[in-house]
Amino acid sequence: MALSFARPDSAEGEAPLSDMNTTPLIDVMLVLLIMFIITIPIQTHSVGIDLPQTPKKIVQPPIDTVKNRLGIDADGVIRWNGAAVDRLTLRQYLAASLRMPVEPELQFQPDADARYVTVDEVLADIRRAGVKKLGFIGNERYASF
Repeated sequence: MALSFARPDSAEGEAPLSDMNTTPLIDVMLVLLIMFIITIPIQTHSVGIDLPQTPKKIVQPPIDTVKNRLGIDADGVIRWNGAAVDRLTLRQYLAASLRMPVEPELQFQPDADARYVTVDEVLADIRRAGVKKLGFIGNERYASF
């Protein structure tokens, strides 16, 4: 089986190729580029910044142990620190606790059988009052659900 390649016909026979092979040139340039990147010195200069000095003895702020417990019974009764209150009284208690020099933590614990509407209304009252320290307690009993 004969194999032939198409060649341009010329009267003088075969003409020499005049194009330069650039593949070795590209290889050499890539090697030089990689060597240049490797040998670039790492930035070693620094910028001086004056940082504030901390005192040797750090004074911890006293931990406030004042906490208010807010609960909702299965019957929908709202309890502030164990005493039954209505929503108007609850709003007054929330406003009074926010006027204190240090806001006490509000621990919210609705009963599992409490109606969602009641819990939602109480949470809306807490949000409207602007309470920042709110914690939900007793949630570990719902971990199995």
